[in-house]
Amino acid sequence: MKVSEAMTAQVVTAKPTDSVQSVAKIMREVDTGAVPIFDDGKVIGLVTDRDIVLRVVSEGGDLKGPISAAMSDHVQTCRDDDNLADAAAQMANHQLRRLVVMNESGKMAGILSLGDIAVDYGAKKVGETLEEISADAHA
Repeated sequence: MKVSEAMTAQVVTAKPTDSVQSVAKIMREVDTGAVPIFDDGKVIGLVTDRDIVLRVVSEGGDLKGPISAAMSDHVQTCRDDDNLADAAAQMANHQLRRLVVMNESGKMAGILSLGDIAVDYGAKKVGETLEEISADAHA
């Protein structure tokens, strides 16, 4: 199975100069816990709701300050045509919960999260179990 089959394709992005508060509002409005940060068409960071809490709120930081103060600037990516198992291994190796997914032309195609993988593998396992049950019933 390919990453493109499990990833979330509709992703909201922000600029490094957007305020922490505006990005938090975006997270609330679109019900997401992660927003990629783009500058000049390139992904330069990723910010999560946890990043905002730990790097800004808990430190008494400025909510009107730039989101770049809260973002992680070391972003791991994968390709939309990568094997899902390989992407999951990459996440495990780097202890990440999300990967930014790029297409062959270098544009962002989506985000792959642990939740996306769990849903995919969960559905697959249910299908395999149903096949086993059906095969036993016909035996």
